Amino acid sequence: MAADTSVATRRGKPAAEPGATRRLREWLRAYEPIPGVPDELFDARGRPRDHWLDFLGHFAAFPAGDPGARFALPARHLRDAGVAYRPAADEAERTWPIDPLPLILTQAEWDEISSGVAQRARLMEALLRDIYGPARMVAEGRLPAAALTGSGDFIRAVRGIAPPGGRHTHIYAADLGRGPDGRWWILGDRTQAPSGLGYALENRLAVSRAFPNLYNTMNVHRLAPFFDAHRRGLASAADRSDPRICLLTPGKFSETYDEQAHLARYLGFLLVEGDDLVARDGKVYVRTIAGLKRADVILRRVDSGFIDPLELNNASRLGTPGMLDAIRAGGVTVLNMPGSGVLESRALMGFLPRLCQELLGEDLAMPHVATWWCGQPAEQALVEIRLDDLAIAPAFNAPGGDSILSQSRMVADMTPAERDDLIQSLRDRPADFVGQEVVRLSTMPVLKDDRLSPAPFVLRVFAAATPDGIRVMPGGFCRTSDRPDVRAISMGEGARAADVWVIGEKPVERMTLMPSADSVQVRRIMGHLPSRAADNLFWLGRYMERAEGTLRVVRSLCTSSIAAEAAAHAAGETFESLQLLLTEWGALSAPAADVVHAAGRALLDPDAWGSVISTIRAEMRTAASMRERLSADFWALLVGIEGGLAKAGRLETEADVLRLTNRALQTMAALSGLAQENMNRVAGWRFLDIGRRIERGVNACRLSRLLARDEATTDDLDLLLDLNDSQITYRARYLAGLALTPVRDLVMLDPFNTRSLAFQLQTLKEHLSVLPPLNDDGMLEEPQRILLTLVADVETEDARKLTADKALRFERALMRFSNAVADRYFLQGASAVPTVKLVGLA
Repeated sequence: MAADTSVATRRGKPAAEPGATRRLREWLRAYEPIPGVPDELFDARGRPRDHWLDFLGHFAAFPAGDPGARFALPARHLRDAGVAYRPAADEAERTWPIDPLPLILTQAEWDEISSGVAQRARLMEALLRDIYGPARMVAEGRLPAAALTGSGDFIRAVRGIAPPGGRHTHIYAADLGRGPDGRWWILGDRTQAPSGLGYALENRLAVSRAFPNLYNTMNVHRLAPFFDAHRRGLASAADRSDPRICLLTPGKFSETYDEQAHLARYLGFLLVEGDDLVARDGKVYVRTIAGLKRADVILRRVDSGFIDPLELNNASRLGTPGMLDAIRAGGVTVLNMPGSGVLESRALMGFLPRLCQELLGEDLAMPHVATWWCGQPAEQALVEIRLDDLAIAPAFNAPGGDSILSQSRMVADMTPAERDDLIQSLRDRPADFVGQEVVRLSTMPVLKDDRLSPAPFVLRVFAAATPDGIRVMPGGFCRTSDRPDVRAISMGEGARAADVWVIGEKPVERMTLMPSADSVQVRRIMGHLPSRAADNLFWLGRYMERAEGTLRVVRSLCTSSIAAEAAAHAAGETFESLQLLLTEWGALSAPAADVVHAAGRALLDPDAWGSVISTIRAEMRTAASMRERLSADFWALLVGIEGGLAKAGRLETEADVLRLTNRALQTMAALSGLAQENMNRVAGWRFLDIGRRIERGVNACRLSRLLARDEATTDDLDLLLDLNDSQITYRARYLAGLALTPVRDLVMLDPFNTRSLAFQLQTLKEHLSVLPPLNDDGMLEEPQRILLTLVADVETEDARKLTADKALRFERALMRFSNAVADRYFLQGASAVPTVKLVGLA
């Protein structure tokens, strides 16, 4: 090997084992770069680069067999944290795929990249100002109008609007690759709503936590300063000193929803959907449980055409009616501005060098793939002549006509029929196509089958507008592919992600997003919880309690079959009562012949809407809609319980059912503990707990009606105490044995029993007393009126006279209270009308 690969000499640290240098040489010897393609590990002379030797030498120094386990740590971190993505048209999320090896760039390389991307960001902003302003470039013939208007991302309604905050773009991203000449090339511009920032952050957290010593030793530039500047830049675009910044998401079915939730949580933004917002009087407000609260800045991840169904796509359910009017009035800053996606069109790439000279007075610093737009006769003729040498691609992200292309393709790879169709389409609608040079980009090392292999990659680099000018994030979002063709790498096509390390020549100053102690005023407030989030938290609590209740019924079914001293729950009238209960709860579609079948179906039947696995999946769907509000531990437990049920297989015996049920109950207990001990006692926690208390109170009423009838047996009362988790309390309080009246009192009326109806009502009363009112006349709101009446009825009830009819009346009152809570706090939808006057437009 031409270069020194001795681990002992790298960074001045001795090798941990004599075989370290040998292992490093074996890794490098087995690595086979693609002939004629630049590689990140080896330079043009075939020598390994020093920074890669530093990185790989660290792992070679560990004992044999240990490097493989250490390389697996980043993936384990992401899996445990529940980081996921959703491929297009795929219903299920997938665990985020990460390669443990980062893309490593030297400071000199990064300075070149950073300078080129910053210039590109300035050019994009200047071009948007002209396109939606004076349109001088079109008027002077430097940019054909059809190259703009042919794009579905050109929003005519934005023309003439002065962007609130002063900019069209706040965040810009460029997809880069290293070309055959060793220079970095721009493959595409991302100006609409660039994704990947959150995933870049997730990748960095996973890799840096997995290899903390190496991360610090190699002087990797931190990301926190960039995100701090990014946040300050958004805040400076508002017209208030303490603005409310929202991240507008398409919702949980977005391919990158997990990334959006993580980014909102990390930066402290409010994650909202279109229905969470309302445009009124030239401003945009967030619907919260305390009324409408002003949204000052909206960082959008919804495409331009969908943000306002009144003026743009009237079929959109992702936006907010009147959003464009609010932008015109300057009442809200939306970034990037609607219409900015027009610059992502390939049709514009051939014009950018000349436009850079005209708008910035500079030469374009970083080249891009040579592109010819066929909307011009000379360029169309050139593309037709070189048809077999070029890649043909759509000119616009949303091409007009019936284009046969959805992505870049080589004509040589087409069938004769496809080639004929393309040529005909090219002649019928030439403006829909571009021809591009085919560039074979460089490769980087990835871990494949426990060995290093070269893989093509695309690097996405981000630039943000800050109070101090354009700032480029030191690193980025890297995607690698198993295929040699890198023209269309996306996370839905088997690609993997990698962290990006920019290494400095001296130790890097550590920084967090924590502001100085004196710069932030101390607050102790409930917070402005969006109505949708309150709704989801409410139902998350109900699903949690519903799943736990069904699990307790299943456990009671099996207990007597394997415990000699237990009541005979699995036979006779009690067994019939339990099956009836499971049927009413939707856990069984029809009665089963024996305990194992009844219990197994109640646990695992995906077609029964009330089965445990269906309820857990409903809980996961609800939790997925507010991922930014839940801890990684909570999400991991939720995923774990669903996975355990889904993989349970066939349940043969009562012992199998009981084992699975107890594991699930233990996980549910852990979830409840996290909710009670780890969530702040603000509005979000209160709605989660309100949902749980309502469901628990309803269950107490239903169980009492079923099992505490006047003719109840000892088995019925024992089962009721078991399902109500009140066995220990009853045995400690009453030594005479089971009796109907004290059991009724403990389950329904005892305010000191945490599982009783009375306790749930008192807790609900305390929650309502803390939540903000919507009217200011001092009158009780509907939820309070219903609850206070119910509390009084329960407090004055005599257990000896507590009939099934009275229990049913309590249950129905509790359901009316649930509906009143929904009507009062969960106002959603563009046309939703509040039942009370909304106040507090702050």
